[in-house]
Amino acid sequence: MLPAVVKLCCGISYPHVRSMSGLQRTAVAVIGQEITHMKHWAQIKQCMGRYAEPRAEVAVSEDQLFYMRHGKEALRKAVGMLEDTEGWKVEIKEGNGDVISSKVIPGAGKVFRLEAVLEASLDDLYDLLFVRVEDMHQWNPSIQHIKVLKRAGPETILTHEVSAETAGNLIGQRDFLSVRHSCKQKSCIYLGGAAIRLESFPPQPGFVRAEDGPTCIIIKPLDEDTTKCSFTWLLNMDVKGWLPKSIVNQGLPRAQLDFTKHLRKRLGLR
Repeated sequence: MLPAVVKLCCGISYPHVRSMSGLQRTAVAVIGQEITHMKHWAQIKQCMGRYAEPRAEVAVSEDQLFYMRHGKEALRKAVGMLEDTEGWKVEIKEGNGDVISSKVIPGAGKVFRLEAVLEASLDDLYDLLFVRVEDMHQWNPSIQHIKVLKRAGPETILTHEVSAETAGNLIGQRDFLSVRHSCKQKSCIYLGGAAIRLESFPPQPGFVRAEDGPTCIIIKPLDEDTTKCSFTWLLNMDVKGWLPKSIVNQGLPRAQLDFTKHLRKRLGLR
Protein backbone atom coordinates (compact mmCIF):
# COMPACT_ATOMS: atom_id res chain seq x y z
CA MET A 1 0.00 0.00 0.00
CA LEU A 2 2.74 2.50 0.95
CA PRO A 3 4.66 2.26 -2.37
CA ALA A 4 1.40 2.81 -4.28
CA VAL A 5 0.53 5.88 -2.22
CA VAL A 6 4.01 7.34 -2.68
CA LYS A 7 3.81 6.82 -6.44
CA LEU A 8 0.38 8.44 -6.55
CA CYS A 9 1.49 11.47 -4.54
CA CYS A 10 4.69 11.99 -6.51
CA GLY A 11 3.25 11.11 -9.92
CA ILE A 12 6.16 8.82 -10.74
CA SER A 13 5.04 7.10 -13.90
CA TYR A 14 7.88 6.27 -16.25
CA PRO A 15 7.44 9.30 -18.58
CA HIS A 16 7.43 11.61 -15.56
CA VAL A 17 10.66 10.13 -14.23
CA ARG A 18 12.38 10.75 -17.54
CA SER A 19 11.46 14.43 -17.41
CA MET A 20 12.38 14.99 -13.77
CA SER A 21 15.00 17.45 -12.64
CA GLY A 22 18.02 16.17 -10.71
CA LEU A 23 16.48 17.27 -7.41
CA GLN A 24 13.23 15.43 -8.15
CA ARG A 25 15.09 12.25 -9.07
CA THR A 26 17.10 12.49 -5.87
CA ALA A 27 13.87 12.82 -3.90
CA VAL A 28 12.41 9.73 -5.57
CA ALA A 29 15.59 7.79 -4.85
CA VAL A 30 15.46 8.80 -1.19
CA ILE A 31 11.79 7.76 -0.97
CA GLY A 32 12.69 4.40 -2.53
CA GLN A 33 15.39 3.87 0.08
CA GLU A 34 12.92 4.71 2.85
CA ILE A 35 10.42 2.20 1.47
CA THR A 36 13.10 -0.50 1.41
CA HIS A 37 14.14 0.43 4.95
CA MET A 38 10.53 0.21 6.20
CA LYS A 39 10.00 -3.16 4.53
CA HIS A 40 13.24 -4.39 6.14
CA TRP A 41 12.10 -3.31 9.60
CA ALA A 42 8.64 -4.79 9.01
CA GLN A 43 10.33 -8.16 8.40
CA ILE A 44 12.33 -7.87 11.61
CA LYS A 45 9.32 -6.82 13.69
CA GLN A 46 7.22 -9.64 12.27
CA CYS A 47 9.94 -12.17 12.99
CA MET A 48 10.71 -10.89 16.50
CA GLY A 49 7.05 -10.75 17.41
CA ARG A 50 6.38 -14.43 16.80
CA TYR A 51 6.73 -15.43 20.47
CA ALA A 52 5.68 -12.16 22.06
CA GLU A 53 2.33 -13.61 23.11
CA PRO A 54 2.51 -17.41 23.48
CA ARG A 55 -0.72 -19.29 22.87
CA ALA A 56 -2.69 -20.26 25.93
CA GLU A 57 -2.08 -23.98 25.50
CA VAL A 58 1.71 -23.49 25.53
CA ALA A 59 3.12 -23.31 29.04
CA VAL A 60 5.78 -20.59 29.21
CA SER A 61 7.51 -19.73 32.48
CA GLU A 62 8.40 -16.24 33.63
CA ASP A 63 12.06 -17.08 33.12
CA GLN A 64 11.43 -18.09 29.51
CA LEU A 65 9.51 -14.91 28.81
CA PHE A 66 12.34 -12.88 30.34
CA TYR A 67 14.94 -14.54 28.11
CA MET A 68 12.77 -14.12 25.01
CA ARG A 69 12.26 -10.42 25.65
CA HIS A 70 15.93 -9.89 26.46
CA GLY A 71 17.02 -11.65 23.27
CA LYS A 72 14.55 -9.82 21.04
CA GLU A 73 15.51 -6.46 22.50
CA ALA A 74 19.20 -7.20 21.97
CA LEU A 75 18.53 -8.07 18.33
CA ARG A 76 16.45 -4.93 17.82
CA LYS A 77 19.16 -2.67 19.25
CA ALA A 78 21.97 -4.34 17.33
CA VAL A 79 20.14 -4.15 14.00
CA GLY A 80 19.45 -0.49 14.74
CA MET A 81 23.19 0.12 15.08
CA LEU A 82 23.81 -1.47 11.69
CA GLU A 83 20.96 0.44 10.08
CA ASP A 84 22.67 3.73 10.97
CA THR A 85 25.08 3.75 8.02
CA GLU A 86 26.82 7.05 8.80
CA GLY A 87 30.16 7.34 10.56
CA TRP A 88 31.65 3.92 9.81
CA LYS A 89 35.42 3.91 9.24
CA VAL A 90 37.12 1.11 7.29
CA GLU A 91 39.69 -0.66 9.48
CA ILE A 92 40.70 -3.71 7.42
CA LYS A 93 40.24 -4.83 3.82
CA GLU A 94 41.18 -8.40 3.03
CA GLY A 95 42.16 -9.73 -0.39
CA ASN A 96 39.13 -12.07 -0.39
CA GLY A 97 36.74 -9.13 -0.11
CA ASP A 98 36.11 -9.20 3.65
CA VAL A 99 35.84 -5.69 5.10
CA ILE A 100 35.85 -4.63 8.75
CA SER A 101 34.66 -1.15 9.69
CA SER A 102 34.34 0.51 13.08
CA LYS A 103 32.28 3.19 14.70
CA VAL A 104 32.05 4.76 18.15
CA ILE A 105 28.47 4.65 19.42
CA PRO A 106 27.41 6.52 22.57
CA GLY A 107 26.67 4.06 25.33
CA ALA A 108 28.31 1.17 23.47
CA GLY A 109 31.81 2.41 22.73
CA LYS A 110 33.69 1.21 19.67
CA VAL A 111 31.89 -1.49 17.69
CA PHE A 112 33.07 -3.44 14.66
CA ARG A 113 31.16 -4.48 11.54
CA LEU A 114 32.41 -7.33 9.37
CA GLU A 115 31.01 -7.74 5.85
CA ALA A 116 31.78 -10.89 3.89
CA VAL A 117 30.39 -13.30 1.32
CA LEU A 118 30.16 -16.99 2.24
CA GLU A 119 29.58 -19.97 -0.04
CA ALA A 120 26.72 -21.54 1.88
CA SER A 121 22.96 -21.69 2.11
CA LEU A 122 20.87 -20.00 4.79
CA ASP A 123 20.01 -23.40 6.27
CA ASP A 124 23.66 -24.45 6.51
CA LEU A 125 24.64 -21.26 8.32
CA TYR A 126 21.64 -21.34 10.65
CA ASP A 127 22.48 -24.94 11.56
CA LEU A 128 26.14 -24.18 12.31
CA LEU A 129 25.70 -20.87 14.09
CA PHE A 130 22.54 -21.50 16.12
CA VAL A 131 21.08 -25.02 16.05
CA ARG A 132 24.42 -26.73 16.70
CA VAL A 133 26.09 -23.90 18.58
CA GLU A 134 27.44 -26.37 21.19
CA ASP A 135 29.54 -27.99 18.45
CA MET A 136 31.26 -24.74 17.48
CA HIS A 137 34.47 -25.63 19.32
CA GLN A 138 34.93 -28.54 16.90
CA TRP A 139 35.68 -26.18 14.01
CA ASN A 140 36.63 -22.94 15.76
CA PRO A 141 39.83 -23.33 17.81
CA SER A 142 39.28 -19.95 19.51
CA ILE A 143 36.41 -21.48 21.50
CA GLN A 144 37.00 -23.94 24.33
CA HIS A 145 33.34 -24.76 24.77
CA ILE A 146 29.78 -23.44 24.50
CA LYS A 147 27.08 -24.92 26.68
CA VAL A 148 23.33 -24.29 26.30
CA LEU A 149 22.11 -23.74 29.87
CA LYS A 150 18.45 -23.04 29.15
CA ARG A 151 16.05 -22.99 26.19
CA ALA A 152 13.19 -20.52 25.98
CA GLY A 153 11.34 -21.85 22.97
CA PRO A 154 13.01 -22.82 19.70
CA GLU A 155 14.44 -19.36 18.98
CA THR A 156 15.98 -18.24 22.28
CA ILE A 157 18.73 -19.89 24.30
CA LEU A 158 20.91 -19.02 27.27
CA THR A 159 24.55 -20.04 26.78
CA HIS A 160 27.82 -20.13 28.67
CA GLU A 161 30.89 -19.76 26.48
CA VAL A 162 34.59 -20.05 27.31
CA SER A 163 37.18 -18.79 24.86
CA ALA A 164 40.30 -20.89 24.25
CA GLU A 165 43.78 -19.93 25.31
CA THR A 166 45.31 -19.79 21.83
CA ALA A 167 48.56 -18.38 20.50
CA GLY A 168 48.19 -14.87 19.17
CA ASN A 169 45.10 -14.13 21.28
CA LEU A 170 45.72 -10.51 22.30
CA ILE A 171 42.76 -10.33 24.67
CA GLY A 172 43.26 -13.57 26.60
CA GLN A 173 40.82 -16.15 27.86
CA ARG A 174 37.32 -14.97 28.75
CA ASP A 175 33.97 -16.48 29.64
CA PHE A 176 30.54 -15.20 28.59
CA LEU A 177 26.98 -15.66 29.82
CA SER A 178 24.62 -14.62 27.04
CA VAL A 179 21.10 -14.78 25.68
CA ARG A 180 21.00 -15.67 21.97
CA HIS A 181 17.93 -15.07 19.85
CA SER A 182 17.37 -16.23 16.28
CA CYS A 183 14.95 -15.06 13.64
CA LYS A 184 14.91 -17.30 10.54
CA GLN A 185 13.00 -16.48 7.39
CA LYS A 186 13.19 -17.71 3.79
CA SER A 187 14.95 -14.53 2.70
CA CYS A 188 17.27 -13.86 5.65
CA ILE A 189 18.51 -14.87 9.08
CA TYR A 190 18.99 -12.63 12.10
CA LEU A 191 21.04 -13.87 15.04
CA GLY A 192 21.20 -11.53 18.02
CA GLY A 193 22.51 -11.67 21.55
CA ALA A 194 23.61 -9.83 24.65
CA ALA A 195 25.15 -10.50 28.02
CA ILE A 196 22.95 -11.46 30.94
CA ARG A 197 23.69 -11.70 34.65
CA LEU A 198 22.36 -14.50 36.81
CA GLU A 199 22.97 -15.00 40.51
CA SER A 200 22.76 -18.75 39.93
CA PHE A 201 25.69 -18.61 37.48
CA PRO A 202 28.34 -16.17 38.73
CA PRO A 203 31.70 -15.58 36.98
CA GLN A 204 33.79 -18.74 36.92
CA PRO A 205 37.04 -18.92 38.93
CA GLY A 206 40.10 -18.25 36.81
CA PHE A 207 38.23 -16.33 34.08
CA VAL A 208 37.43 -12.72 33.38
CA ARG A 209 33.76 -12.53 32.45
CA ALA A 210 33.41 -10.40 29.33
CA GLU A 211 30.07 -9.01 28.20
CA ASP A 212 28.55 -8.88 24.74
CA GLY A 213 26.65 -5.68 24.20
CA PRO A 214 23.74 -5.94 21.79
CA THR A 215 25.33 -7.84 18.90
CA CYS A 216 23.99 -9.52 15.79
CA ILE A 217 24.67 -11.38 12.56
CA ILE A 218 22.55 -10.81 9.44
CA ILE A 219 22.71 -13.38 6.64
CA LYS A 220 21.05 -12.95 3.25
CA PRO A 221 21.33 -14.95 0.01
CA LEU A 222 22.90 -13.12 -2.91
CA ASP A 223 20.36 -12.34 -5.61
CA GLU A 224 22.75 -13.25 -8.41
CA ASP A 225 23.96 -16.49 -6.81
CA THR A 226 21.71 -18.48 -4.47
CA THR A 227 24.65 -20.66 -3.35
CA LYS A 228 26.27 -17.67 -1.63
CA CYS A 229 25.20 -15.42 1.22
CA SER A 230 26.15 -11.99 2.44
CA PHE A 231 27.34 -12.17 6.04
CA THR A 232 27.23 -9.03 8.21
CA TRP A 233 28.42 -9.25 11.81
CA LEU A 234 28.19 -6.48 14.39
CA LEU A 235 30.65 -7.17 17.22
CA ASN A 236 29.96 -5.12 20.34
CA MET A 237 31.91 -6.36 23.33
CA ASP A 238 33.26 -5.19 26.67
CA VAL A 239 36.18 -7.54 27.38
CA LYS A 240 36.56 -6.26 30.97
CA GLY A 241 39.86 -6.57 32.79
CA TRP A 242 42.66 -4.00 32.56
CA LEU A 243 43.65 -4.26 28.92
CA PRO A 244 44.59 -1.05 27.08
CA LYS A 245 42.01 0.03 24.50
CA SER A 246 44.66 -0.14 21.78
CA ILE A 247 45.09 -3.87 22.42
CA VAL A 248 41.34 -4.49 22.52
CA ASN A 249 40.79 -2.55 19.29
CA GLN A 250 43.40 -4.70 17.57
CA GLY A 251 42.17 -7.97 19.01
CA LEU A 252 38.43 -7.74 18.30
CA PRO A 253 38.59 -7.27 14.50
CA ARG A 254 41.30 -9.94 14.34
CA ALA A 255 38.94 -12.29 16.18
CA GLN A 256 36.24 -11.56 13.57
CA LEU A 257 38.60 -12.40 10.70
CA ASP A 258 39.77 -15.59 12.42
CA PHE A 259 36.19 -16.70 13.08
CA THR A 260 35.22 -16.13 9.45
CA LYS A 261 38.28 -18.04 8.26
CA HIS A 262 37.39 -21.05 10.43
CA LEU A 263 33.74 -20.83 9.35
CA ARG A 264 34.75 -20.93 5.67
CA LYS A 265 36.97 -23.92 6.34
CA ARG A 266 34.10 -25.76 8.03
CA LEU A 267 31.73 -24.93 5.18
CA GLY A 268 34.27 -26.30 2.73
CA LEU A 269 34.06 -29.74 4.39
CA ARG A 270 30.35 -30.21 3.62
